[in-house]
Amino acid sequence: MNSLAAIFEDIKIQHTLFALPFAIMSAFIAAQGWPGWRLFGLILIAMFFVRSAAMAFNRLVDWRYDAGNPRTQARALPAGKATRAQYAIFVAACSIGFLATCWFINMLAFYLSFFALAIVFFYSFTKRFTAYSHFFLGLALALAPVGAWVAVREEISLVSLIIGAAVVFWLAGLDTIYSCQDYAYDTQQGLNSIPGKFGVALALRLSSIFHAVMVVLLTLAAWMAPLSWIYMTGVVFTGAMLWYEHSLVRPGDLSRVNVAFFNINGVISVGLMAFAIADVIFLG
Repeated sequence: MNSLAAIFEDIKIQHTLFALPFAIMSAFIAAQGWPGWRLFGLILIAMFFVRSAAMAFNRLVDWRYDAGNPRTQARALPAGKATRAQYAIFVAACSIGFLATCWFINMLAFYLSFFALAIVFFYSFTKRFTAYSHFFLGLALALAPVGAWVAVREEISLVSLIIGAAVVFWLAGLDTIYSCQDYAYDTQQGLNSIPGKFGVALALRLSSIFHAVMVVLLTLAAWMAPLSWIYMTGVVFTGAMLWYEHSLVRPGDLSRVNVAFFNINGVISVGLMAFAIADVIFLG
């Protein structure tokens, strides 16, 4: 039980907050209101399983790098709080749980669940061969709004893909900021990242461009859905929070990266979800 607790602590289950609000938002838009307790519960369970599997798999394949990085040496595997076999069993159990949950949702969700697992697992290898691994992380989390739409309507819509694309650029931007902390270590180990390829200063400018694209895509989603001024207020709120996030981080001062990465982006995802749900319920 101590090992299981260490794994849950290591994968930061509370950070499901990043992708989950986009899944809930997409479900409400697809249903044009409350999607029902059954679907809502199944979406939550699926998100829990797939995120847990993805994070544990990432820790498993990166444990050697984590052991050498001062920032990550306290994680469960390098610190000896859990074994690789225990992590592998955890990944397998969560993967089976995800597949089973998708089967209960609908058949399209079940068929696509294998593809979803392949994407989230593949991300863990991308830093080994491309500087743009941040976009693969974004793609992994973009499955949340697309999958929630599939759960409700059993289809992949253009609206869900646009919201998913917004998530891709959001995650690419924030992960670029976060990876600036590992610039020296990644360069030494031959791991690829945007900061490693372009330097910290240019990487921060690129992340701001990625976030600007996110705002444009969220605006496009409002037109396609369609959604009204309530949702667009949420988009303006998102843009303002992103501006504040970038104001906290400078090339010569990365001391507030964790605040920018965790606190502000949690507020962004929950805030945008609240505005979208209010739009659908009150003006849908």
